[in-house]
Amino acid sequence: MKKQNISDIRRDYNLRHLNEADIDRNPISLFELWLAEAIEAQCNEPTAMTLATSTFDGKPSARVVLLKDVGSTGFTFFTNYESKKGRQILQNPYGALVFYWPELERQVRIEGTIKKTSERLSDKYFETRPDKSKIGAWASPQSQVIPSRKYLDNLKSDFLEEFSNKPIKRPPNWGGYTLTPNVIEFWQGRPNRLHDRIQFSFLNETWEIERLAP
Repeated sequence: MKKQNISDIRRDYNLRHLNEADIDRNPISLFELWLAEAIEAQCNEPTAMTLATSTFDGKPSARVVLLKDVGSTGFTFFTNYESKKGRQILQNPYGALVFYWPELERQVRIEGTIKKTSERLSDKYFETRPDKSKIGAWASPQSQVIPSRKYLDNLKSDFLEEFSNKPIKRPPNWGGYTLTPNVIEFWQGRPNRLHDRIQFSFLNETWEIERLAP
């Protein structure tokens, strides 16, 4: 197969524009609007977000997780506390999120601090999960090295048997985190790489709005 020259891959962006004079002054409300538009446009995995965390000495890692709630306190997701991201959040509570909706030529970049949600909220969300996903939370020693796929399947079978005649409770090492933002940037693709970038920064208990060069 002939190797493709990836430097030649490009597209121009022409769908919309972003003007700071016309947008909601509350970035959470603006994000909720953009998310609703991404869902309405049937974007692929509209709640998928890249989550970046790092160790105490600043060594970063990133992965895609799913947003499960957004509100005045921030952006909430759920995971295994003993996973790589959980261990890094314990070392360094600062993190970043990126949403990308190519169908709308938009992305949102978010920075802030991460902390665990309450156990009550974690329990409440866990109850809404399908039973197979609940079993998956018990069966997966997330981010740890395992000997084989069969080892994982055997763990799943063991927990299916354990919970065969009783409710599946939330594992103690699984629950929610909320990233409380201090910076939220909205990016709208524009022609000739001269994109619109509007940044909200939380300073002195209020959101300040600035336009950034693309």
